[in-house]
Parts: sequence; C-alpha cells; structure tokens
Amino acid sequence: MLTEDHFDAEEILERILEWVRVESPTHHTVGVNVMMDLAEAGLKEIGAATERLPGVDGYGDVVTGRVLPKSGSNASGILVLSHLDTVHELGSNESVLKIRRDGDKVYGPGILDMKGGARLGLEAMRALLRAGGSPKLPVTFMFTPDEEIGTPSARERIEEEAKRHQYILVLEPLRSWGDVVTGRHAIQRFFVRTHGSPSHAGLSKAQGRSAITKMAEIVGRIEAMTDYDRGTTYSVGTLRGGTFVNVVAIMCEAQVLCVAPSDELLEEICAKMRALEGEEDGVRIEVEKTLTRPVAEPHEKTMQLYDFAKGLADEIGITFGHCQSGGGSDGNFTGALGLATLDGLGVAGGGAHTFGEHVLVSSLVPRCRLFAGLLEHLE
Repeated sequence: MLTEDHFDAEEILERILEWVRVESPTHHTVGVNVMMDLAEAGLKEIGAATERLPGVDGYGDVVTGRVLPKSGSNASGILVLSHLDTVHELGSNESVLKIRRDGDKVYGPGILDMKGGARLGLEAMRALLRAGGSPKLPVTFMFTPDEEIGTPSARERIEEEAKRHQYILVLEPLRSWGDVVTGRHAIQRFFVRTHGSPSHAGLSKAQGRSAITKMAEIVGRIEAMTDYDRGTTYSVGTLRGGTFVNVVAIMCEAQVLCVAPSDELLEEICAKMRALEGEEDGVRIEVEKTLTRPVAEPHEKTMQLYDFAKGLADEIGITFGHCQSGGGSDGNFTGALGLATLDGLGVAGGGAHTFGEHVLVSSLVPRCRLFAGLLEHLE
C-alpha cells in the first residue's frame, strides 16, 4: 500500500479548489458542463480512455474514463461514482459561502458534497500510477450531472454501467460521525398542489378560495408527520404560488422530500401523502408522486467489500465504522440492484448543503491513501 509520502495534502486541496471555484448548481447546465470539461481533462491526465455522453432533458453531460491494469485485463472491474452538480446558487462562492480557509477547515460551495470526493478519486489513481503501481482490475470513473435533484437524466446510464462492474465505490462524503455508508434510506419526492378560486383581494376577498392559505395548513400537517424515532422524515423544500398580490391565489405548489429506512415505511409515507388529496373549504388538493431513490439495505456482497476496506483502513490507522444512512446518493441505485456498493468514501467535513459547508484538510491524505489502496488491491 502507498505510504503518506506518496501524497501531498496541499496539492490535493488546490486541485479540489480548482473545481470548487466553478459554480455548478444542477440547473445551471453551462456550469455543470464546465465541470465535465475539468473532469474529462483530469481523466486524460491519468491516461484514462474517456467518453462523453450528451446530456438529456436539458441537464449536463455524463463523462466516463477507463483505466486498465498493467496486465491488460478487461475483466469486470471497479466503478467509481461521483456527481459534479451542487445545491448552491450562483454567486455563493463570493457571498454566503466564500471560499476560505480557517485552520483545518476549508469552506466552499460543493466542496464536501461532493467535489472534494470526486477530485480525491482522481488524485488517488494519480498517486498510484505515479508510484509505479496499477489497479488489478479495470477502473471506470463516472461523473454525473444531476444527483442533487434525484438523478432524473443519469439514473439509467448509471445502472447500465454498474451492471458491468464487480464493485461500486461512491465518493460521497464520509458521515459526520466517521462512518462509511453500506446502505441508503429510500428518498421519495412529491409535488403537492392546491387549486383555489380567484377574487379581488381588496374588494371581494370573501368570494375567493385561497390556494396559498390552504397550502399553509397542509405544510404544517406534512411536517408534523415526521417521526425521528422510526426514521421517517417529511420536508417541504420549496413553495410557489399566486399571480398578483391583489388576487386571491388560485394555485400553490410545494415540493416535498420524504425519507424512509425500509420499503414498508416508504409505502406508509406514500399512503399518508396520497391521503392528503381531495377537496377542503372549496380548494382542490392534488398530490403527484415523482422521483424515487430505492432503499439500498446492507447485503452480503456490500458487507464483504466493507470488510476488505476495513482491513486497509486498519492498516492505515483510520477508524472505519459503517451505517445505513439517509441522504440520497447514486449508490441507492447500485445497492438496490444487489451490487457490492461502498458509499461515503470521500472526504471528511461538515455542513453539507449549508452556508458552512467545509472539508477537513487533515482528512485528505488518509482518505486518498485508503481509496488508492482499494483501487490497487481489489481483485
């Protein structure tokens, strides 16, 4: 296994920051594709054979790169999954989440989730090859553009690629308490819409039926269904409605994200959300079920992969627990297919999806060294 001397934390950090400086919220396709340009260039630097698949439905492209072992083996190998889109709005890196360093912490939009991990994977392969080593199996890196909104355009491509591989390694961030991820809770998204009737808000308000007023009641009901003890959460993430301030609102729409640790609890969530439909106080309520990330429970193949990785971590001196976790990932798809999937192999830090998102510089060399060990020794 490579030693600490094969890695330079400051060099790894600078390469991560090169990516963080490019803002790439999912719907900013131009920015996402600039990230794909950088990923493609990084793959070529390590000698990977690259392929770029055009985006669909208005989303960014998908980039893959394949590195063959010195043996020339073309056997079923390792798929490394990373996404390059973020949740942070344009301008965040100069305002609410300026790129800055404070001791061991370095802040920036998407630096933890998950540009730090995505870049870490390439740095691990770079270090391995630079030291004269080689993976025993073919390694395919896959960079996707839309994970933060449920992977609507890339899911099929991920699943097709994953089925051709023996191991799936996902560079999402390490859990804040230090565990890697051997399973993922289900994620279910809904649109809830209320349809009222208009009237002049200043002249004849009583004649109208406000979609916004009814939605305000429904939001409270939805949030109150959260049960932390059972691991089921309901979160209203966005609201929009109304036309003019002087017109009683005829429509309001909410996006809801729900999390369940099992298929049974996911069915319960869907039933509770469907039960909201109907008509109340002259307002029609509509519930649309949309994108799903399936439950990926820990299974034998994944746990065998975890045990192998833990052996490497023990050699390095890294604490290496595991968990089934909330927070969606493209690993949901591969784990649910029964493929050996080890997730949360990226960098350590905190504040994902917040204005305090950061990585810990002290985590870069140990995590990169571990990942290089996986690339080198899995067979």
